[in-house]
Order: sequence, then structure tokens, then C-alpha cells
Amino acid sequence: MPKNTVFHVENLNLWYGKDQALKNINFDFKENDVTALIGPSGCGKSTFIKTLNRMVEMIPSVRIEGTINYRDRSIFDPKFQVEELRTKVGMVFQKPNPFPKSIYENVVYGPKIHGIREKRILDEVVEKSLRGAAIWDEVKDRLHENAYGLSGGQQQRLCIARSLAVEPDVILMDEPTSALDPKSTLKIEELIQELKDNYSIIIVTHNMQQAARISDKTAFLLDGEVIEFDNTETIFSRPADKRTEDYISGRFG
Repeated sequence: MPKNTVFHVENLNLWYGKDQALKNINFDFKENDVTALIGPSGCGKSTFIKTLNRMVEMIPSVRIEGTINYRDRSIFDPKFQVEELRTKVGMVFQKPNPFPKSIYENVVYGPKIHGIREKRILDEVVEKSLRGAAIWDEVKDRLHENAYGLSGGQQQRLCIARSLAVEPDVILMDEPTSALDPKSTLKIEELIQELKDNYSIIIVTHNMQQAARISDKTAFLLDGEVIEFDNTETIFSRPADKRTEDYISGRFG
């Protein structure tokens, strides 16, 4: 596994009961890349990224075969605790999901679980994480107000700050802007571009313009299979597979 590979996925198959949702997925994700997963609804994009931090296993009927290595360690190795994996591989969901607590308590939730209690350190984590999520200046005077008082776009950036607070390596984003207005979407896209200096980001998006704007690599999924995976510019300007071209040009999906 090359040293700058964050995830190596080989012959991954996944079933919900008798229905196969992922078929022979093979991928290498490189560090400090933004990788976009595109494809029509129900093609397996969200299922796939939820396998990377094992969240998909919360569904009882799931069965998985194949290899997923995170930095040379199998994520299915019994010695690799799920909590440790999810600290390294953070997740931001489609709808902002702040806890019904203050902005401050949202950010320190993870560090406190990891045993950090000293107020000075927690204060530093809060400022660093909120700055990292490009929201510090908007909320620094409101840290002890309920997070539900923030706008949708601010709540989503708070959720990104919450994932940054435990110092992850990878951030998974499942359609992080689909519930947001265009202005908030632009802020999140700008933020993703800044974050890739320090993190590897895998984003599911149904917005092809977004994928073209912000990602380095793009994978097109269809019916649980990876049809094509290449540099974003290549996928959008010279796709190798007619199905990719048809999807990108709006002929289906």
C-alpha cells in the first residue's frame, strides 16, 4: 500500500439482507485529496462511505466481504476499536445535527469523551476547531448559547468543527450542503478547499457542479459498482465510459 494512501479498498461487496448494494468496489484514496462520489440516488454512495467508518454495520441485516485498510490496518481487525476508527475518520451528515447543547459543549463533546477535562485546553480546542471550520468570528461571543439558535449553514460548520475537535485524519461528508442555501453552500465549499491542506476528504454529492468545483478525484457509481474513477477534470471532460458521459450530461439520473 503506497505510503500516501489513506484507504485501500479491495473487492468490497455489501448486502442488505439478500439485496447487494455494493459490488466489487476497488479504490485507493490518497491523503490531502478531496474525492467526490457521484451517481444517481440509490447507487451506493452513502452506503459506501458509511462502510469506511463502519457506521453501516448499525443496520442489522448488513453483510460485508472484502478488504478495507485504513493506513495499512484492516478496519475489520478486532483489535482496531470502532471508537478509534471513528476518531480518525470523522463524519459530517446531510442535515446539520448539532447536539441540543451550547456551541461550546458541542465542540468539546469528543475531547471530553477522550478524557480531556482541563478548561484551558478545552478553550483552546474550541477556538482552534471553530477557526478551522471558518465560523469562529460569527460565534465567538455566543459560545454558551444553544447551537439550535444558529442558521442551517452555521450549524453545518459547527458540525464540521465538532469533527475537527478530535483531530481526525479523514473527514467523510455525506451530501453536506444539500439542505443549505447557495450562500451557505459556497462557504462550505470554500472551507473544504482549505481543509484539504490538513485532512483527506471524501464527499458524496448529487451536485455535479460541486464535484467539478471542489474535488481532485471523482468516482462515478451506478447500481453499486464503480463505473469510473479518475482525476475530476478527466471525468468531466473526457470520461472513458459512455454511462459516465450520459450521467454527467444529464441524460439520466
